[in-house]
Amino acid sequence: MLIYYFAILLLFQTLFNLNNVQDKTLTAPTIQVVKGTTPHCLQQKNTPSLAANIIFQSIDNGQTWQDISKGLPSDIKPDAIFVDNGELYLNATFGMFRSNTDNTIPDWKKEISFDNRSTNMAKGRASLYSFTSSGHFYQKINNTSLWLPVFNTFKNSLVRTMMETSDGNIFIGCDNGIFKSADNGNTWKHVFSDGWVIQMVESKGVLVCTNSHGILRSSDGGENWDLVISEGGVGIAAEIIDGGFAAITYNTTSKTRRVRTSFDSGKTWQAIDAGLPAHASIASIKQVGKFYFCGHPDGIFRSSDEGKTWELLLPAIDKKVFNLSVSDNVIYAVPRDEGC
Repeated sequence: MLIYYFAILLLFQTLFNLNNVQDKTLTAPTIQVVKGTTPHCLQQKNTPSLAANIIFQSIDNGQTWQDISKGLPSDIKPDAIFVDNGELYLNATFGMFRSNTDNTIPDWKKEISFDNRSTNMAKGRASLYSFTSSGHFYQKINNTSLWLPVFNTFKNSLVRTMMETSDGNIFIGCDNGIFKSADNGNTWKHVFSDGWVIQMVESKGVLVCTNSHGILRSSDGGENWDLVISEGGVGIAAEIIDGGFAAITYNTTSKTRRVRTSFDSGKTWQAIDAGLPAHASIASIKQVGKFYFCGHPDGIFRSSDEGKTWELLLPAIDKKVFNLSVSDNVIYAVPRDEGC
């Protein structure tokens, strides 16, 4: 069966190379956004619409930002961004696009997959995974743009997230909880059933994930889960930082999203958002070196003192919230509608 899939994908790749998504006749202006200024599209008369304000990067800890949208379809709507092993991936309305992070000028190419509905990605021990909300999973063939179907025995729908741990266990978060496989996806065990799970991370054998009741933690390989943050609202984001975890949750009393860190393997959590404007749509929290970065409806904020104070670096675009991703010391930002 895998040989059949591989033959079909090779055919897709041949056809795709004849119709590359990039329009080589277009030339886009270089847009550099200096700290504290709002990015904008440069206007040109009698030229085709150019992609802009889709994805930004910063290589200097957020001091300046560059628009790296050139080469993408101009009307694209980004869903998620992922960085792995020198490759930058963007999931969007027209499928998945990839560019090498070493390129000075982005060279976006469309990935080949059986399903353009893939909504997110996850890093595996051998290669990347992509998946759809309806429960279809694909694994990338390294050094190609091809993806093959995997986990055909998993029949649950409404998939939210997936993760492969350092010891090879595979977890899938769904609307009805968490499923675990210890045999590379051949069989599955329903290890948690109280509410949906959207995002999962692992650090030093401890698993942390977002849940419809807050933030969950497991220290026994995902067999049992404890609710460690509960404010009446949902968990929004869970991230790994130096020495611990960071998380975003929604507080039903204040009707705002709260940002917290933990430095005892996720057992206790401290708020670090006193210096951020209170809001119900804070989207992401990341670390680069000594800095924390927060995707906020007002823009991208940075803290150099573990969240005691925050500075606005890049104002928001069109009332959208920046979702952040990090690779080494490079920060990537995708503006999305509030609430996403």
